[in-house]
Amino acid sequence: MSHSESLCWMSAVELSQQIARRNVTPTEIAEAVLRHIETLNPVLNAFVYHDPDQVLSDAKKLTEDLAGARPLSRLHGIPYSVKEVCAVANTPVTSGIVAFKDEIADRDEPVAARLRAGGGLFLGKTNVAEGGYKASSNNHLYGPTRNPWDITKTAGGSSSGAGSATAAGMGQLAQGTDGGGSIRIPAAVNGVVGFKPSLGRIPQTRLAGRFHTFAFHGPIARTVPDAALMLTAMAGFDDADPLSLPSDGVDYLAALDRPIGPARIAWSPDLGITTCDPEIRSICESALVAFVEMGWTVDEDRPAWKDPARAMWEGVWAPLYAAKLDAVDWDNHVGHVDEELIQVMRDGARLTTIQVQRADAARGKMVDELREFLHRFDFLVTPVTTLHTFGHDEFCPPALANEPLLERLMGWVLTYPFNMTTNPAISIPAGFTSDGMPVGLQIVGRLRADADVLCAAAAFETMRPWAQNRPRNSPTVVEKS
Repeated sequence: MSHSESLCWMSAVELSQQIARRNVTPTEIAEAVLRHIETLNPVLNAFVYHDPDQVLSDAKKLTEDLAGARPLSRLHGIPYSVKEVCAVANTPVTSGIVAFKDEIADRDEPVAARLRAGGGLFLGKTNVAEGGYKASSNNHLYGPTRNPWDITKTAGGSSSGAGSATAAGMGQLAQGTDGGGSIRIPAAVNGVVGFKPSLGRIPQTRLAGRFHTFAFHGPIARTVPDAALMLTAMAGFDDADPLSLPSDGVDYLAALDRPIGPARIAWSPDLGITTCDPEIRSICESALVAFVEMGWTVDEDRPAWKDPARAMWEGVWAPLYAAKLDAVDWDNHVGHVDEELIQVMRDGARLTTIQVQRADAARGKMVDELREFLHRFDFLVTPVTTLHTFGHDEFCPPALANEPLLERLMGWVLTYPFNMTTNPAISIPAGFTSDGMPVGLQIVGRLRADADVLCAAAAFETMRPWAQNRPRNSPTVVEKS
């Protein structure tokens, strides 16, 4: 591997150390990553906004800072991307919807401003599942993002470009958003790490309302320490988000060094709400052995939830999208917008106040049940997805293709309940299926115990290191140990 290529695959933590020692410059890093993007992005379509000249100009300024005596931030010169739906001044914010193709952000929202102010090297914006409502990776404006392990497969969603880019070495860090699994699902199917923090840990101003309690920003990276490094840069109070938490003073990267365990793990292959493919269950259960080897206990158990998908649909998703129904005349965009997205909007518009309030009450009961459950266990562990990764041109796994829309959206993922309860949850790579596709393991912790979840994931990663596995430069071939 050439020196240039090695810079693309070096972890953010190690790259930060090399920059601090003046062994490498942000300009060298930028040149290496830009060559990598130029080679791979035409195939993967992970980046949808990318200005190489601006990247090089920013890198030059960051390199000039190396001549000074002041200490550098750990993010200084580290390449990162931002999801297309997140506001970065003078960049598109369309959610992959043709009707919004001319929308340009006029500001940086807090999370983007913090990454820039921290000295990160902004590479561009990554692709998104259309409208952010689904876990597949295509849209009518930009086209599909492809999975670098197999370009015929989906990169997941809705942070599809973030997952694909990170897995392919096109930047060490990627910002994602998660309203039902949109960080953890692409992390799982692309074989990287994706963390949804607790509600308020990272301020959220993307949605017009300021009291959406299911939407989260979070990091996607190739290692747990890299995700912790990025979280530290993004976390903290901002008065634009009344739900944002005061800074807890935690350096999440440093927190990974603290001892944890032996812990009690509850394992559930399906949460009692779906059916898990036998191969995926077997891969995850084999991964759980790592915790047993650390002296932790693992017992199969789950919260006694009833129909969380219906509560999510009626209390969160459909009402949110109903508000977009009158944004444009959707009848004039037939063929240029997902029919399913229009259905979600219309279903939401038909909900009654009683239905929404009942769903909200069911959500509150879910919070109570999980809180009580996690008095008996330290962590709840599940697969991220329960069915095999499907084609990039498909809406959902083929086995669900003829099911009602609710089942097609939620019947194969185990992520959305933890958007409803707002607990921290992480996806970490667990293994490969027989056809060479990554499988993700989800670790859920107690409310606001973000550092504990990261520590558990880091302990697992130490026992089962993964980052040495990566797609080759040819996106059609995989290389794994």
